[in-house]
Amino acid sequence: MSDLVLVRNDGTHRDKTGTTCSGVISRASAIEWELRLPGRPTLTVHDNHWVNGERDLVLYKPTVVPEMPAALSNLHNRLRSGISGTPKHGELRVMVFPTYVDTHDRPRIKKSLTTADLADEVGLPHLRELTARVGVRLASAFDRPDLPPVDLDDPQNEKSL
Repeated sequence: MSDLVLVRNDGTHRDKTGTTCSGVISRASAIEWELRLPGRPTLTVHDNHWVNGERDLVLYKPTVVPEMPAALSNLHNRLRSGISGTPKHGELRVMVFPTYVDTHDRPRIKKSLTTADLADEVGLPHLRELTARVGVRLASAFDRPDLPPVDLDDPQNEKSL
């Protein structure tokens, strides 16, 4: 994970029309970012800023798709991570979901996880490394009073967050 590099492309905005995460037809201006990991193909991520105020991240589908299971390659241009503001000024929340290929070669996305499930899927060391970065924290997807705190020192396995 420490070798993973995220680089903003030349700053050029790519304009497009499409459907937002909430299903609204809108225009977007996309900023391109590259994810680089030594020994792996570079992946391009579009940070879409929609005219209606929504924002999302989507893995761009290149002309030549890097070697990976076909089911995962089908997620290019389809699987999005929504971005939203939080009550704290200047803070953004990005929703991410572990994705894998099942035994029938179909892509699967886990959207309902306990802290222990997430630690099992992603790896506790990786989660700790990510959340140790300045300004990065792991929190439940919803602000509900009945949800337990997200604690990587004591991952709970009772309620999905």
